[in-house]
Amino acid sequence: MPTEYLKTLTYLSIHLTIGFTVAYLLTGSIEIAGGIAIIEPCVNAVAFFFHERAWAGRLFGRTPVAA
Repeated sequence: MPTEYLKTLTYLSIHLTIGFTVAYLLTGSIEIAGGIAIIEPCVNAVAFFFHERAWAGRLFGRTPVAA
C-alpha cells in the first residue's frame, strides 16, 4: 500500500477515534457519539471544499491575488 494511502487511513482512524471519544465523554451515549463521529467528518469535508474554493478566489467568482 502506498504511503499516502496508509497515512490517510491512519489519520482517518485517529480523527474518528478522537471524535467518538470527545462526543462520548460529553454525551455519555454510544449511539450519539457514533453518529457524531460519522457525520462530523462528512460535514467537515464539505466545509473544506468551500474553504479551498474561497482561498483560491473561486467562491465568489474573483481571481486570486498573487502574494
